[in-house]
Amino acid sequence: MLKTNEKTRFIDSLKDNRKVWIEGDVVKDLSEHVAFKGTLETIQNLFNQLDDEKIQQQIGFRSPKTGEYVHNAFLVPKTKEDLLARKEAFTRWATETLGNMSRLAESGRSYLTGWYASRELFRQYDERFPEKITRIYEKARDENRLVVSVVADPQVDRSKLQIEQEDPDLLLHVVKETEEGIIVRGAKVLATAAPYAHDIIVQTSFKFNEDQEKYANLLIVEANSPGLHIICRDTAASTNKVQYPLSSRFEEMDATVVFDDVLVPWDRVLLYKNPEGAYKALIHKRDNSLANQQSVIRLLARLEFVAGLSFLITEAIAVNNYLNVQEKLGELVIQIETIKAFLSAAEAEAKYDEFGTLWPEPLKLRIAIDLGAKYYPRAIEILQQVAGGGFLQLPSVGLEQNEEIKAFIDKYYRGANSPSENKIDLFRLAWDLVGNPLGARYELYERFFSGDPTRNYATRYKEYERTALTNRVTDFIQKLKVEAKKGDMNL
Repeated sequence: MLKTNEKTRFIDSLKDNRKVWIEGDVVKDLSEHVAFKGTLETIQNLFNQLDDEKIQQQIGFRSPKTGEYVHNAFLVPKTKEDLLARKEAFTRWATETLGNMSRLAESGRSYLTGWYASRELFRQYDERFPEKITRIYEKARDENRLVVSVVADPQVDRSKLQIEQEDPDLLLHVVKETEEGIIVRGAKVLATAAPYAHDIIVQTSFKFNEDQEKYANLLIVEANSPGLHIICRDTAASTNKVQYPLSSRFEEMDATVVFDDVLVPWDRVLLYKNPEGAYKALIHKRDNSLANQQSVIRLLARLEFVAGLSFLITEAIAVNNYLNVQEKLGELVIQIETIKAFLSAAEAEAKYDEFGTLWPEPLKLRIAIDLGAKYYPRAIEILQQVAGGGFLQLPSVGLEQNEEIKAFIDKYYRGANSPSENKIDLFRLAWDLVGNPLGARYELYERFFSGDPTRNYATRYKEYERTALTNRVTDFIQKLKVEAKKGDMNL
């Protein structure tokens, strides 16, 4: 990474000739474009905490190679204290960003950490897997690289399976082998934060058959690789931090990543044409509970933010004593405490694997994430309901500073328990969450954060150990039959 300026090291590192497309052209400098500027500043400030002696021990540990502080997402948990250290780091960043940044690097980094911790498990699929993942893991750890993961495939004809699409280049696949590596072609979608990433983990979305092996790979691709195009959606970002307090700071950006005959060096090909291995990597520890621990912590921070905002707004306009409002606010409390309970249970029931790594219990984290797909939209609905028409009564930004009408603003925009300035700030913040494009994106994102909610619920059923429950019912029925034969039942 570039070291010309320690305070902007992360931003400088992205000046690497990557192809990020938005608004009709390639972005020459991400840090100067409105779509990325505010978010880059947010990420840079967080990354700089590793150099802050007051904070670095809360979010990081010293690299055994460099002696410098690196993020706890790279910490392989061997003890309960290690799990707590990871949680503390995740919680700090999630709280500072109000739960609005899901790809600050902890998730993708945790995927690497999980595979690194279990590297010997994957040797059966590639003899060099341990060597490759160790090199990639240590490079990402010691260079403070931002890592994201892409899994989903382009949405074209949903009446057909992905493998049945007419265009063979829709699914990412190998088109050629060379001495340097493999050439891949195709695309991956829902690449959140890809414009800011150094490394992109490319996974398969489901288990392929043996005759479909060209699709079954696990790759770690550098974001500035020649032929790799990051195509962004329209931005919801703003440079006005007063009017758009969230949109100006937390626009992660979603993208489609197109691989136009991209060379992936062999050292970054973790698994090659290996359907079984690629699928095992995808669902390792049921989708990697080290990463899901961070996802649940981030979800919790977001729900807490919505609840806190709802509490303050109802207090400002004095509706918090109405029973119907209290019921809704109580629902937000139940959401928070339910997610907390699942997180605590997953950590309390953490188990060691054969390599001495302590993994949070996967199912409880998965259930918490599944609940989030319903909880967050409902939380936003409650915020809309308790604030009501107040959202439509906000004065245009800057009018409260105009001396000619300032007295009117102070009089007619005040709350029952707050001056106009405080009430306006609250509603403006909430409006950025419920009424502006980024807020709509947040809601959609949470609904599909971990894929199709219907399939996820079905998976919980299919993978659940049901025998004990069904045996209890059948045993009771059998007992009734035995009693009936003995004549002990009152008919």
